[in-house]
Amino acid sequence: MIMLVILIPVIAGILVSLIPFKKRSHMETFLETLVILNSLLVWNLLIHRPESVFTLANFTGNLSISFKVDGMTMVFAGLVSGLWPFATLYAFEYMTKEKNEKIFFTFYTMTYGVTLGISLAGNLLTMYFFYELLTLVTVPLVMHTLTREAILASRKYLYYSLGGAAFAFIGLIFIIIYGSTTDFILGGVLDPEKIGGRTNVLLLIYVIAFMGFGVKAALCPFNSWLPDAGVAPTPVTALLHAVAVVKSGAFAIIRLTYFSFGVEFLRGTWAQNAVMLIVMFTIVYGCSRAVKETHIKRRLAYSTISNLSYILFGVTIMTPLGMVGALTHLVFHAVMKISSFFCAGAIMHQTDKHYVHELNGMGYKMPCVFGVFTVSSLALMGVPGLAGFVSKWNLASSAVESGNRIAYGGIACLLISALLTAIYMMTIVVRAFFPVKEFDDTKSLEEEKDPNWKMLVPLFVFTIFIVIFGLFSGLIVDFFADVAAGVY
Repeated sequence: MIMLVILIPVIAGILVSLIPFKKRSHMETFLETLVILNSLLVWNLLIHRPESVFTLANFTGNLSISFKVDGMTMVFAGLVSGLWPFATLYAFEYMTKEKNEKIFFTFYTMTYGVTLGISLAGNLLTMYFFYELLTLVTVPLVMHTLTREAILASRKYLYYSLGGAAFAFIGLIFIIIYGSTTDFILGGVLDPEKIGGRTNVLLLIYVIAFMGFGVKAALCPFNSWLPDAGVAPTPVTALLHAVAVVKSGAFAIIRLTYFSFGVEFLRGTWAQNAVMLIVMFTIVYGCSRAVKETHIKRRLAYSTISNLSYILFGVTIMTPLGMVGALTHLVFHAVMKISSFFCAGAIMHQTDKHYVHELNGMGYKMPCVFGVFTVSSLALMGVPGLAGFVSKWNLASSAVESGNRIAYGGIACLLISALLTAIYMMTIVVRAFFPVKEFDDTKSLEEEKDPNWKMLVPLFVFTIFIVIFGLFSGLIVDFFADVAAGVY
C-alpha cells in the first residue's frame, strides 16, 4: 500500500503524456479521479496505520530504502493529500491560457508522488533520495513557460537545490558514521561512544545540514530562488511556496533535528543559538522585503520566506512545545498561503494584472476572490479566530516556556512580522475595496469578473478550513502534541 500511493501519481503523470485524449475534459477526469483516489488511499493508510516498516531495498550495513507511517508522516502526508486534489482542480482552469498542458500535468502529478515519498520515508537515506527527486521533477515546472526569465529562474532553483542537497548529504554521511541507525527515532540516533570528543564537529555538521535542507525552506541567505520561481504558472508557485517544495525543506529539518541528531544533544549549544539567530533574521527579512515588493506573486513569495522561518523557529526552540508550534504552522500556513496564492493566480488569470497598483477597485468586480484573499490576509496577520493566530500563539508560548533568552527575541520578531504582514497584505485589500478618489471603474474594470467554479471551489474550501482551524483547533493541536511526545 505504501509504494502504491507513491507510484500511482508517478504512473498517472507518465500516462498523461502518452494517452491521446480526444477531449481535454477526458484528461481532466482521468487526472482528478486518480488524484482523489490516491488521496483516499493515503488517508486510509494513515487511519489504519501499519506498525511495521516496509523495506524496498537493502544496501550495505544498515542502509536501506524503507518506509513507515509515524506521527510526522501522518501530518505531512495528510496535508499533501488533502490539498492536492483541490490544487489539481484549480490547475485545470488556470492552464487553459497556457501552452504544453500535457507536459505540465505530467510533472505536476508526479510531484505529488515524490512529495509523498518524502513524507513516508522511514530513514534519512530514503528521505534524501526523494528530496533529490523532488528537485528533478519540479525544475520542468518552474521553466514551463520557456521564457528567458523562466529558464534563468529554473537554473537558479536547480543550482541552489543541488547545492543545498550537497550540504544535507554531509549530514547524512555523519549520521551513518556516528549514529546507531539512519532510521527516524524521536530523540535522535547519535551514539555517544562513537562521538567521543567530536561533539563540536557534530554540532558544526548539524548547522551545515540544517542550512542545506534550509535552502528549500528559503532560509537566508539561500532564498533568492523562491521569488524568482514565481514566473512559473500559479498552480506551481502555490505548491512550491505552500506545500511541496518549501514544506519538504521544513519537514526535513524537523526530521534532522528531532529524529536524527536529537534535541538532547543540540539544546543549549552554540549550534542551537546559531540556527535560531539565522531563522529570526529570516523572519524579519522576508516580511520587510514583502512590504517593498510591488509584484503580487513576488510579494507573497517574500511572505512565504518569512513564514517558513516561523516553522523553523519552533524547531530551533528544541522542546516538545516548540515542535507543536512548528507542526501547527506547517499545516496552517500551507492552507493560508495556498489560498492567497490561488487568489493571486485567479486575478492574473482573469485580468492579466500582476502588480499591486493595478488592483484599484477590483474587489467590487471580483468579490469572491478578494473576499477569500481578505480572510487569508487576516489569518496570515494572526487575527484571533483564524488559523494564523493559533500557530503564532503556540510558537510564542513555546518560546516563553523554553526559558531561552534568544527565543524571547524571537517573540519580538514574530510581533514585528505581524505588523509588517498587516501592511503588505492589507495594502492589497484596501486598494481592491477602497480605490483612490480619481479611480474610474467604468473605464478600467469592464471585463473583470470572478473565475469559474474550478477556481472558486478550492478557494472556498480553503477559507472554510482557515476559519475551522482558527475556532476549533483543539483536536488537531492535541494531535500535534501527541506526535511531539512520540505517541504516534
